[in-house]
Amino acid sequence: MIWRRLLAMLAIVLGLSLGACNTAPAPTPTAEAPPTASAPPTQNTAPEPSPTEGLAVLAGEATVALQVSGGQVLIELDGSHAPVTAGNFVDLVERGIYDGSVFHRVIREPDPFVVQGGDPQSVDPSVPPERLGTGSFVNPDTGEARFIPLEIQPEGANDPAYNQAFDLARGAAPPVLRHTRGAIAMARSQPLDSASAQFYIALADLPFLDGNYAVFGYVTEGMDVVDGIQQGDILDSAEILEGAENLQPAG
Repeated sequence: MIWRRLLAMLAIVLGLSLGACNTAPAPTPTAEAPPTASAPPTQNTAPEPSPTEGLAVLAGEATVALQVSGGQVLIELDGSHAPVTAGNFVDLVERGIYDGSVFHRVIREPDPFVVQGGDPQSVDPSVPPERLGTGSFVNPDTGEARFIPLEIQPEGANDPAYNQAFDLARGAAPPVLRHTRGAIAMARSQPLDSASAQFYIALADLPFLDGNYAVFGYVTEGMDVVDGIQQGDILDSAEILEGAENLQPAG
């Protein structure tokens, strides 16, 4: 029975990734480069771009209200420990991307897991249900999908780490923002930098997701409403109640 339970849990976690698949290109295998001596730096060496470059950042906290059929859900976003992830969410809320979207994935069996929504294409009733969970936010200014890097700040670190998953089973420091009941985090596909608009709310403590998915806030009121969300329910509206001034728009 134990091995069956483990297989079921593995299938759920894989579903979380596959449920957020998008148009991000998969990494292409390349031959290993031959070892070379390190060249001394020169004045013309270009610095590596910041992982936050060109992305909205939340410098502080913000409170978001989600209106669903069962009532209101208040979420406190933590831009101090997840500035890019929280900033991306606030930016999408302000754009109205989530208004009228569908909670396309709800898992409560065999154990409470997540409610997932935020697929921008779900606002279109002509989109077949089987396609929900494959959409990303497309920036109208560029016509291209916008993705954000995996952003996790380990305990004891001064800043978040980007494009890096942490294996807690091998001694990595746990993240500051963990998957406790009511945590809101970004869904993604297999590439670490493939999160875009889809999010999920944890229905229980889910420590096995820590270090692999980016939590960026917590439900502070209305968890009973979240518990009542059914697959296909509509997120009527999302609104920034406090902290909108902390958003630093994309550069």
